[in-house]
Amino acid sequence: MEKPPSSRVLTAVGAAVAAVLGLLVSVFGLTAGSAQAVASGIHVSNGRVYEANGNEFVMRGVNHAHAWYPSRTSSIADIAAKGANTVRIVLSNGDRWTRTTTSEISSLIGQCRSSKLICVLEVHDTTGYGEDGAATTLDRAAQFWIDNKSALVGQENYVVINLGNEPFGNTNYSAWTDSTKGAISKLRNAGINHALMADAPNWGQDWSGTMRNNAASVLASDPDHNTIFSIHMYGVYDTAAEVQDYLNYFVSNHLPIVVGEFGNMHSDGNPDEDAIMSTATSLKVGYLGWSWSGNGSGVEYLDLVNGFDKNSLTSWGNRFFNGSNGISSTSRTATVFGGTSSSPSASPTASPSPTSTTAPNGYPYCVSASSDPDGDGWGWENSRSCVVHGSAADTTPSASPSPTSTTAPNGYPYCVSASSDPDGDGWGWENSRSCVVHGSAADH
Repeated sequence: MEKPPSSRVLTAVGAAVAAVLGLLVSVFGLTAGSAQAVASGIHVSNGRVYEANGNEFVMRGVNHAHAWYPSRTSSIADIAAKGANTVRIVLSNGDRWTRTTTSEISSLIGQCRSSKLICVLEVHDTTGYGEDGAATTLDRAAQFWIDNKSALVGQENYVVINLGNEPFGNTNYSAWTDSTKGAISKLRNAGINHALMADAPNWGQDWSGTMRNNAASVLASDPDHNTIFSIHMYGVYDTAAEVQDYLNYFVSNHLPIVVGEFGNMHSDGNPDEDAIMSTATSLKVGYLGWSWSGNGSGVEYLDLVNGFDKNSLTSWGNRFFNGSNGISSTSRTATVFGGTSSSPSASPTASPSPTSTTAPNGYPYCVSASSDPDGDGWGWENSRSCVVHGSAADTTPSASPSPTSTTAPNGYPYCVSASSDPDGDGWGWENSRSCVVHGSAADH
């Protein structure tokens, strides 16, 4: 749903339909395929994304419009300096914008690696195909990746190939499934074995449920079983319930999902960025905010920084980087770069030594207080939550009040224990799915 300085506008009819049908999507009989890890590189397994060494990796990153601003290559290092662990880079195959060259791709990958960022590369020319007459096909995008194979092979530990941005609009979007399978097959037959990323149709928002209903079959069609699905959350996702429903479905069915784009406002509606970020955090799902800088055509408010200046955050940028569940508190540098901390600028301080390795609430104590950058007592070490000794979280959990039913009014099960909700927003996590703490703000 993003716009370059001069780009297409989502039609008024399409926006209205999306807003209505986004509330009416039904789920029909999707069963997950078993995602098996490939031999090397970034890969998916059982619905999660892993590095080559087997460490789980959760994307926390920023979109950057390289194709429209090719001279702004310093933005990659600037994005890393703000604490991101991933950058999604806009490229062009030449069908709509100036073609990105092989040498440019090699240089961009090198800059990502120097900045300790996982690099998601995407072809933007596919945006809105079927509705936007200027857009190109996924097959053409696949050929671009094959043409640039020399820059990609050997970079499997560092690069994810995003087949094409928002590859269908609100017209003929039912063709998404076969077109995506065809693009995956074309790349695999050409010997490209990177982790792939498939954007949803409907300008990325999948209000029709096309990607949701067919993700399992698309994943099963990939000989490497190494495809990540990407949903773009703008106006269709203007309530917490819609965000939670969509992401929970993928996680519950062991289908790898990331929020490849989202903002805090948009012309087609007001996305619930708080719900997007909190739900992604609780589910350990990746998210990539749109976008660093340079937006035009009426969506300039989506810039995270003013004028490509890393020291000049917009209100959206401040929320995204520094707010609750933001980059500064949830991003972890990929271990392929030796990263363990949440932010490149974090200054570790020793956590007081506890007499036990386990807090009264059952979580392990953090080795370092720097694992808790937001100061709420909850940290993140060794791919799981931990408690800072002596903090507000270092207590014995109180039992959740006994409800008269096992299911909350919103359809989610009640949590067995209130300790399943460490951030106190009423949403917990038990038995591999979200649950509601009885009597909390979420219990409605």
